[in-house]
Amino acid sequence: MASPILWIAAALTASAAQTARNAAQSSLTRVLGTVGATQVRFLFGLPFAVLFLGLVALATGEAIPALNLHSLGFTAMGAVAQIGATALMLVTMQSRSFAVTTAWIKTEPIMVALIAALVLGDPLTLPMLVAIAIATAGVLLMSVKPGTGFAMWRESGPAFTGIAAGALFGLSAIGFRGGITGLETGGFVMRSSTILVLSLALQTAMLMVWLLAFNRAALKASFGVWRASLGAGFLGAFASQFWFIGFALTSAANIRTLALVEVIFALAVSRYVFRQPVSQRQLTGMAVIVAGIALLLRAQG
Repeated sequence: MASPILWIAAALTASAAQTARNAAQSSLTRVLGTVGATQVRFLFGLPFAVLFLGLVALATGEAIPALNLHSLGFTAMGAVAQIGATALMLVTMQSRSFAVTTAWIKTEPIMVALIAALVLGDPLTLPMLVAIAIATAGVLLMSVKPGTGFAMWRESGPAFTGIAAGALFGLSAIGFRGGITGLETGGFVMRSSTILVLSLALQTAMLMVWLLAFNRAALKASFGVWRASLGAGFLGAFASQFWFIGFALTSAANIRTLALVEVIFALAVSRYVFRQPVSQRQLTGMAVIVAGIALLLRAQG
């Protein structure tokens, strides 16, 4: 397994960039609608991903790896799951705060750990499971208000869409890691960059067909706000580049658990950018998340 420093740096960089991308993309929903805003991260992100791949090829001198059915199948699964996850995330953001939506989405790590262990053979130890459970409990503490308990989960539509988005993001992580590890040649940066281009190309093609058939107005509108769309696309491609590098270096469970720091980043954006209030309960949940992540990193030692 790679040095923890590399995948920790990759996951933290990706989390920060994704928080910024989510904030930019959520503002586009009001202009483009859910599907229109969803396609922005893929259509406008693809040129940047191709540029990243070209720069990696020039810097390393490596050839772009040949695709195989294993890698293509896992990547396609991840691509479809990520489209669904992004759409559900944007729907949830329309009715709940940025920080709470992010917290619901980040209920994914335990599912990722279990499925990835079964499907990909990723390592899973008891200390890792305990750390993941603690970090996830911190997310739940941030999102469940006192006195509502599990009734909130039964009665709130946004809770279901947020949790469903988290589940699909988890499935996409497993798919992308499977696609990267399925490539037979290339270093970890080259393999991750190749799968990033493949996934964005698949996603762009699927959403272009949908929008051309059912919502040409949203597609046209995305070019009308090209500056914001281009910014969201760049941030999305930049974040994905580092997510994929992380998936190339360590298990999907490690990356998605460390990604819970995104809840903390989102809380800061919610408070200081969107001027949404932050409660003591959310701050306590944030501390629990940090404790869980610290235990996970200790388990890697």
